[in-house]
Amino acid sequence: MSQREDDGITLRQLQMLLAFMEAGNLARAAERLQTSAVSVHRALHALEEALRCVLFRQEGRNLVPTAAAQRLAEMARGMDRLLVDGVRATREIAGYAADRIRIGSMYSLTSRAVPALVLGMKQRKPEVQTELMLGSNADLLAKLRDGAIDAALMAVPADAADVETEPLFEDETFFAAPAQSAYAAQAEVDLGACAGERFVSLGEGFATHDSFGQAFRMAGFAPQIAMHTGDIYTLMNLVAGGVGCTLLPGRVRNVLPPNVVLVPLQSRYRVRQTIGLNFLRSRERDPNLLAVLAVCRSLKASLHQG
Repeated sequence: MSQREDDGITLRQLQMLLAFMEAGNLARAAERLQTSAVSVHRALHALEEALRCVLFRQEGRNLVPTAAAQRLAEMARGMDRLLVDGVRATREIAGYAADRIRIGSMYSLTSRAVPALVLGMKQRKPEVQTELMLGSNADLLAKLRDGAIDAALMAVPADAADVETEPLFEDETFFAAPAQSAYAAQAEVDLGACAGERFVSLGEGFATHDSFGQAFRMAGFAPQIAMHTGDIYTLMNLVAGGVGCTLLPGRVRNVLPPNVVLVPLQSRYRVRQTIGLNFLRSRERDPNLLAVLAVCRSLKASLHQG
């Protein structure tokens, strides 16, 4: 491969050239760039060597730009503007510091956490529009990694080293049954004694499905599933209609159908979920995400489910 004529010229050298041309001397250019005058002088000399032409002439202790230096500075200014525009456009496509932020959420968080977060963002950054996407924990994690959303309110994913989490609260799983059932009068439900019961469940990928499976593994049997569904509100209505019992997180207590009750499980079967704001570690300095984090931290006490 043939050597390019601009080999050896760096963006930093061109930035130092611009600083020198605008400041008028080495000392002021160095101060602007927070470096030393020696570093600026070396960069200018390196540009002359790379270009194989004289950019400055020495007049006493001063460096005076030649016409060639003036021309190079004009081109460097254009390149600098192009770079700034390119970085801004790239960040906007990726959602970094754009005029919108895309928040993913589990369905079960839309009654309290999502409205509180949206209102908090409206107060903190009114110029930023919040967009909402709903899905299962698995869907949200995939969207996060694909860049389709900027952050996700969901159960903290396991073994996700690329994801940063701000925990919001811990939630406990309860036995959900029709209010007229025998379970409604119990102080605690012995899940191990429910092998003959019919159950309804969310599909795979949902955090509530994972807790459901974990509890039954502790109970030592596979439940008889009458129906699977794709959202937690339909699941609650199936319980209300008598299709089967299920296990639900405590955070849905305020949106249960009138004839569905939540009963604690015996301590040996209890499963807890940690709910948090999740985002990619590579995005942790995004100003919009920092604003969302600040809102979440201020909401922790009100979102705590006990």
